[in-house]
Amino acid sequence: MHNVVNMCDDVYWVGTNDRKTDRFENMWPLDRGVSYNSYLIIDEKVAVIDTVEFGTHSSYLDKIQDMLGDKKVDYIVINHMEPDHSGSLKVLLTNYPEAKIVGNKKTFAMIKGFYKIDHNFYEIAEGDELDLGKHKLTFATIPMVHWPESMVTYDKTTKILFSNDAFGTFGALDGGIFDDELDIDFYEDEMRRYYSNIVGKYGAQVQNAFKKLAGLEIKCIAPSHGPIWRTQIERVMKHYDAWSKFEPEDEGVVVVYGTMYGNTAKSANAVARQLAKEGIKNIRVYDASKTHMSYIIRDIWKYKGLIIGSCAYNSSVYPPIEALLAELKLYGVKNKYLGVFGTYAWSGGGMKAIKEFGEGMRGIEVVGEPIDVFCSPTPEDYTKVEAIAIEMANRLKSER
Repeated sequence: MHNVVNMCDDVYWVGTNDRKTDRFENMWPLDRGVSYNSYLIIDEKVAVIDTVEFGTHSSYLDKIQDMLGDKKVDYIVINHMEPDHSGSLKVLLTNYPEAKIVGNKKTFAMIKGFYKIDHNFYEIAEGDELDLGKHKLTFATIPMVHWPESMVTYDKTTKILFSNDAFGTFGALDGGIFDDELDIDFYEDEMRRYYSNIVGKYGAQVQNAFKKLAGLEIKCIAPSHGPIWRTQIERVMKHYDAWSKFEPEDEGVVVVYGTMYGNTAKSANAVARQLAKEGIKNIRVYDASKTHMSYIIRDIWKYKGLIIGSCAYNSSVYPPIEALLAELKLYGVKNKYLGVFGTYAWSGGGMKAIKEFGEGMRGIEVVGEPIDVFCSPTPEDYTKVEAIAIEMANRLKSER
């Protein structure tokens, strides 16, 4: 069967790739698409683990029907109810009406709510086992990673962890399915963007999940999006552990600014140049009006330093910067050094709002003296914004 991948004996990837959808959750850009991973175990009993987003259900259903022939589906395991995973549940149940839907108590309330299905439920609890014959499935709930009903499924026979959204990435699977078949650096970047924007708020819950799963022997991680991890398991687990603790990966600096007429950009460029002169190589400069927030947040997660500048707008902060600050506050970002600058004409407010954000966040230290530039920076103003870069660089280099 084309576009079905045999992961190991009896276990198949039957997912789909979506290169049409513009934005994930109607917010996050999908420049390189996204995969919806579903898995099929053909044993004495047949189990489908998660489904796919409804818009790709036609090719998905064809795969399952071609693989099974006259066999029936006995179980449909729903690890997560978000419609990009459960969206084809109804059509799958229409074609296999005897299949039992496997989930926890919180799963079923959402199934009723989303799809008005109220039958064929097979409720499992923490640690329960589902016997397919050769394959024995067990289950662990991982609440708020990243919905309250979220759980993972573990095959005791193959040691595969079907991990739901955990360890997932943006990016369609361009031919390869396994990590060793793909450009791992690209998917690692997209995994960071996925984690920081989708799961990022729930770091404590991710740590709880790590503790719960610590005793499992895991030979393969099969997430709901992105590559199947069979050679880089330790690498991706290390990333998730660090990201969930808000631990930066590098001493670099993200410089992000909001500008209407380019004057705040002048200060941002001066800051970036001074950072480079001080020996900082990983510098990422973003215009918040042009670059989607998800890419900025991805790099904020990666680097220790953050410098934010904003023009004043209606006596407050520029709206794209305001939105970024709100997201960072929601996620509880910490372990950062923060530099602050702004510009104003007839009233201030931009610089003040950023400074108040930094001072109000646990684990964020404002470095250097915040500066508010009147209209366009003078030579004296440039010296002051460069001083923020010098202080930032000194703090970062002191941790080498």
